Amino acid sequence: MFFTFFGLDAIHAKRLEHIKVAAVGNPGMHMASLIGVLPGMSAIATHMIEKKMEQIDIPNLPEFMEMVADTGCGIYACKASVDLFGFAKDDFIDQVQDIITVGEFYEKAAGGEIIFT
Repeated sequence: MFFTFFGLDAIHAKRLEHIKVAAVGNPGMHMASLIGVLPGMSAIATHMIEKKMEQIDIPNLPEFMEMVADTGCGIYACKASVDLFGFAKDDFIDQVQDIITVGEFYEKAAGGEIIFT
């Protein structure tokens, strides 16, 4: 897995447990962006998603990243994004194997299935 730009929050040790659902400009929310700008909407959306995940037994993000790493999946941070935001390897969770370029990721993923969502 290759994490870039704001996706780095999902592997950043201090940010991992504090990720919030974006209520503005998020087509997955199926609501008008105008509603999303109301104070507290991001907190409400985050709470609702966390509650639903718990109900259907989806692990939280720290547990999920640990499970992914335990399968043998490589977890990598994008070098350009890391440099842009001024991060270092120590800023990330232990499961991050390395900070690499997108070209290096393509080499590692050769023959594998790459899915962008």
